[in-house]
Amino acid sequence: MDTFPNSPRLLKGGIVLLDPVTSIVTRVIVLQYNPDSISRTLQIQTVAGDQADRLEALRLKAPPIETFKLEAEVDATDQLETDDPTAMQYGIEPQLASMEMMLYPTSGQLLANNALAGQGTLEIVPMEAPLPLFVWSASRIVPIRLTEYSVTEEAFDQNLNPIRAKVSLGMRVLSVYDLGFDTKGGNVFLAYQKQKERFAAIGQTTALGTLGIGAIP
Repeated sequence: MDTFPNSPRLLKGGIVLLDPVTSIVTRVIVLQYNPDSISRTLQIQTVAGDQADRLEALRLKAPPIETFKLEAEVDATDQLETDDPTAMQYGIEPQLASMEMMLYPTSGQLLANNALAGQGTLEIVPMEAPLPLFVWSASRIVPIRLTEYSVTEEAFDQNLNPIRAKVSLGMRVLSVYDLGFDTKGGNVFLAYQKQKERFAAIGQTTALGTLGIGAIP
């Protein structure tokens, strides 16, 4: 029984996978525990980079390249205490595999391409993966490409199934310049940027006195 029935429901972060053609949700990967911290970096996209002349110094060619890094914990302890059959048989292998499959083409795609190669097809179209969306609250939903994945398995059961692990994820935000303006991913990115603009408007000020000056020289 919940000791605090009126306490707010804890939201979970995670990744949603969309079909690249239909944009239908194909899988939802929920982080078992929200990470304590997330690091973000933004690399500005200027017209001529650091070599811009004075006519181009303030011109932007695209949104900044934004990356996320986080460390997520996966732990089967609670499930093992309640004799959960999946955890008893496989530990946390299903959770790890669910994340790792974002990096793999499907076995069906591999077999189909192999068959095409065997038939002498000269040009084989690269295999298209689902579009991942990183979801961290309703105001932060971004299309991403997974750029880094590492896992440290820290404990095992008697069958050597991992039962506790730390997963490090690196993600690059995909903008309209990566996905196009007329795509589901592009629309998601634009909604994300517009939300940033709304937040910026809430926090903006033009009072120079706050900085201890009365005017710009």
